[in-house]
Amino acid sequence: MVELDSEDYYFNGEGLMVFTDKYLKKRGYCCESSCKHCPYGFND
Repeated sequence: MVELDSEDYYFNGEGLMVFTDKYLKKRGYCCESSCKHCPYGFND
């Protein structure tokens, strides 16, 4: 499991955690969940 740094996420206006593209790249794969900052192009 990848350890989270403060630059890896933020909380949106609704209080939900949003992963940054930095974290998603560090994780190393696409989960195909349409993440807002998906660096793999799966954010339709």
